Amino acid sequence: MCRFVFYRGRPLRVSALLTEPSHSLIHQSFQCEEREEPLNGDGFGLAWYVDGIDEPGLFRSVTPAWSNTNLRELARVTTSTCIMAHVRAASRQLEVSEVSCHPFKFGPWSFMHNGEIGGFKRIRRPLLDSLSDAAFHAIRGTTDSEHLFALFIDELIAAGSAATGPAAANALEAAIRRVVDLVDRHAAGEPSYLNIAVSNGRVAVACRVTTDSPEHADSLYISQGRRYVCDGDVCRMLDADEAGSAVLISSERLSDDGAWQTMAVGDIVIVTPDLGIEQRSASLG
Repeated sequence: MCRFVFYRGRPLRVSALLTEPSHSLIHQSFQCEEREEPLNGDGFGLAWYVDGIDEPGLFRSVTPAWSNTNLRELARVTTSTCIMAHVRAASRQLEVSEVSCHPFKFGPWSFMHNGEIGGFKRIRRPLLDSLSDAAFHAIRGTTDSEHLFALFIDELIAAGSAATGPAAANALEAAIRRVVDLVDRHAAGEPSYLNIAVSNGRVAVACRVTTDSPEHADSLYISQGRRYVCDGDVCRMLDADEAGSAVLISSERLSDDGAWQTMAVGDIVIVTPDLGIEQRSASLG
């Protein structure tokens, strides 16, 4: 399993997510609180969006986030209105390589996943056989997560619709249904854990889904509708002002802040261009 954080709002230094909070993402890379294993040291990744450029910047490495000085320097000076960051704990029998580090990207879309697809080795071939050429050739590594992203791409291309929040949510939900169906047919009884965030820099979709019992779902939190600030290692949400607001989605709360709310198991959240939140339940049948 892994840990991730997503931010959308007024321009923010990346360090406000990665290094400054008391329970920053880098802190979670060596001492996360809501997994049995506290280490997420099999690499990291960062995607961020710049105004006027559709495709996000991407920085990934197989080194642990806690020891990468380049990441700390980049985080200290980089600001963005949309940031996705991930620290990886590789699933069983999956290799540790740069192309396997999240986030993954395709055109303007960035994707990251915390969890695993049950029985992935048994469903990988039929999954690949089901993909369009564009989605198939988007895969560079061997992770179940990137194959899930390919299903999302496949659904998005097939729909041929505008890059709206509802369209992305529909594509993600359809991709999850395809995974669940493949597992049912080829690896029955293997549970999947699918905490996902995907964005094109303007809209975003996140979900907290599992086919296991709800109490076994991976943690996921959301904080919304306020301005996010850091003062030393104290980071918190303030009331929104005329300069805008913010939405945070994170595997674990970044600090002791009452604005954090637990996402319900089975929920899909859409972040709209105006930073509104739309919520619905995933349909896996």
